[in-house]
Amino acid sequence: MKYYETIVVGAGPCGLAAAIELEQNNIEYLVIEEGNIVNAIYNYPTHQTFFSSSEKLAIGKFPFITEAHKPKRNQALVYYREVVKHYSLNINTYERVTSSRKTEEGFTVETSKGQYMCTYLIIATGYYGQPNKLDVPGAGKDKVFHYFKEAHPFFNQHVLIIGGKNSSVDAAIELEKAGSHVTIVYRGDDYSKSIKPWILPQLKSLIKHGKVDHYFNAEMIDIKDDTVIFSTDEGTVEIKNDFVFAMIGYHPDYRFLKSLGIELEEYKNGLSPVHDSATMETNVEDLYIAGVIAAGNDANMIVIENGRFHGGRIIKDILKKKSHK
Repeated sequence: MKYYETIVVGAGPCGLAAAIELEQNNIEYLVIEEGNIVNAIYNYPTHQTFFSSSEKLAIGKFPFITEAHKPKRNQALVYYREVVKHYSLNINTYERVTSSRKTEEGFTVETSKGQYMCTYLIIATGYYGQPNKLDVPGAGKDKVFHYFKEAHPFFNQHVLIIGGKNSSVDAAIELEKAGSHVTIVYRGDDYSKSIKPWILPQLKSLIKHGKVDHYFNAEMIDIKDDTVIFSTDEGTVEIKNDFVFAMIGYHPDYRFLKSLGIELEEYKNGLSPVHDSATMETNVEDLYIAGVIAAGNDANMIVIENGRFHGGRIIKDILKKKSHK
């Protein structure tokens, strides 16, 4: 069984930022990632533009330079690949952590490819891999998706988008551009304040000119093979439908966190792992969290901009512990 002083689970930007801190402080470590590096960003829509500037997405003091103020998905993928190469980060990709447990010696980490031991464990798994699910008949049909990649396959198809935040608006604009017949249903009574200000006018224009149908205060009732049914202020509506994008958010892998002994507490829109915000240490000694999972369901609280600094807090605490041994 291979031993590392510290293991980081997850190679998103916040996991990579923690790895850089470990590398620079000569702490033996391994990053384990079930996909490739920044796998969640890879799964973003092909033409995604970030809300943050390139400067605020940079990690490890490695500059992220783009011509435009806000970078696109492909530019971010290139940047994070260069970061890994620049710092020669020790990462095992395409290796899934299946379980972990605390022992007297530290932590045992079991994966799809082996078993490891470590003294300190950092969980930076994000939330993008666990979409929130609809609780209506038909929600499990093959035509229902929780991720939008690109619009071309949906040319001339009747597409329903459920949700009212950035991912929904981005998908609606791209789908309409590709010739889809788009309808949006959103349970809120107004546009979300989190929508990027430069894309909301585009959506409003499409709705105004009858190119996209939009319903506020709408609740899904049923997803059938050829139609969808939902309620509105004016009554029940049934429309033709080929595909559904349920863009209703994501959540951390609570089952995995609880299996590690991490306690969860009520926090705003859901559950948050119990942790010390100064050190990011959980209620389990020597077990830390980094990135968006620290905010539970309220993903807008922690993004790359502020989650990238979690690694510094964690490694500072690890170094403090090591100095007292």
